[in-house]
Amino acid sequence: MGKITGFLEYQREVEPYQPVKDRLKNYKEFTEKLPEENLKHQGARCMDCGIPFCHSGCPLGNLIPDFNDKVYKGKWKEAAEILHATNNFPEFTGRLCPAPCEEACVLGINEDPVTIENIEKNIVEEAFKNGWVKPKPPKVRTGKKVAVIGSGPAGLAAAQQLNRAGHHVTVYERDQKVGGLLRYGIPDFKLEKHIIDRRVEVMEAEGIQFQTNSHVGENILVKDLKKEYDAIVLCGGATKRRGLPIEGADAKGIYQAMDFLKQNNQRVSGEVFEEEALLAKGKKVIVIGGGDTGSDCIGTSNRHGAKSVTNFEIMHKPTIERPVDQPWPYWPMRLRTSSSHKEGVERVFSISTKRFKKDKKGNLTGLVTCEVEWINKPGQRPVLQEVPNTEKEWECDMVLLALGFVGSEDTLVDKFGLETDMRTNVKAGEKNYQTNVAKVFAAGDMRRGQSLIVWAISEGRQAAHHVDAFLMGTSYLPLKGDGDLPRV
Repeated sequence: MGKITGFLEYQREVEPYQPVKDRLKNYKEFTEKLPEENLKHQGARCMDCGIPFCHSGCPLGNLIPDFNDKVYKGKWKEAAEILHATNNFPEFTGRLCPAPCEEACVLGINEDPVTIENIEKNIVEEAFKNGWVKPKPPKVRTGKKVAVIGSGPAGLAAAQQLNRAGHHVTVYERDQKVGGLLRYGIPDFKLEKHIIDRRVEVMEAEGIQFQTNSHVGENILVKDLKKEYDAIVLCGGATKRRGLPIEGADAKGIYQAMDFLKQNNQRVSGEVFEEEALLAKGKKVIVIGGGDTGSDCIGTSNRHGAKSVTNFEIMHKPTIERPVDQPWPYWPMRLRTSSSHKEGVERVFSISTKRFKKDKKGNLTGLVTCEVEWINKPGQRPVLQEVPNTEKEWECDMVLLALGFVGSEDTLVDKFGLETDMRTNVKAGEKNYQTNVAKVFAAGDMRRGQSLIVWAISEGRQAAHHVDAFLMGTSYLPLKGDGDLPRV
């Protein structure tokens, strides 16, 4: 490795943020790039640990010590080649991944871990800036045709890998633009959409075709796809939202978080939408759900100019430190404070909403909550229990439900005749990603349930290998851990 004593000499340093008062004025990304010398120091902190557990922490199996070493030595092009060997879209993961690799970093046992995610982001930005990310279509076409349904990270990864294998790939997307939840779920202040566009342009130049406004099962017939394509890869996500079926849930002013976030992305990009305008300006907003989607609603509400923002989480407040029952290198459920939280929010833990209140016209006026506790019994799942005499009324005019997802939407499942599991995820083999329907495969959240972007990319890559092997009898597309070095 590069600097053997780097982890002793340099402290962890992350990108600084623009001041809150400045970044709330727009929807642009607000991180400020570290000087190159500082980034080299961060790469130098990678400690030649012998067994790099970051490999197992990363769902893609990224070759992390290798690209850290190249950054330390200033060999950015070589770092980009290593990074792209296992990750098709580091510009997405470098911005949005919660970095399970850093939680598995050996240095993180007793010090601050290496800033792997930020190094990754800077590598790919250097690659785009210097023109190293070039369209490189395959030299030979197989004549096989593959349809990929869904243009989120799983669909994009599967499409690029299958195109590299020489197949003719068409990606179908039901929305106006490509990107799935990258475009219509992640706020622009976390991922500006030109970042998606520049990668899609490269993929188009490589020969991948994109068909937007194409809702398979609705305006695109499944029987036509089965007839036209040699294989079909379903990457439609697990987008069926969880509701809150309690008294008053039909009040005007209660919205699903993803409707709120999608519309704001459309508004920022200038797209036309016909739905009611969902704006938090001047409102008392309560976001129910303490995950990433809830955090995104907080940041968006503050940019709208909400009067106040409160965030409910039904779970107890986690500890800042790693819990004793979640040892290194496992992912710990610890308290995480996002940039959106720092922009202004009251966070309330161990709380459950019992009913919504509305006026005679059906407008939301508030809600009633109670405190809860989780009762643990040996050998059993924790049981949620209401704490007596803890009811409380809250004033609000907007509630955003960020309660997660419960599986795949029904359209594709029904139209293809797919088998699903108890969570309505599509059943597809762990070893071959095939569904119960001939020549139909599934990957990403649609197969494994709601998860991380890095997992979606990994799923798309793995599925592509198995689709290629199905079509050709064998595949040279890399699987996780192969350590292959394909083209940038």
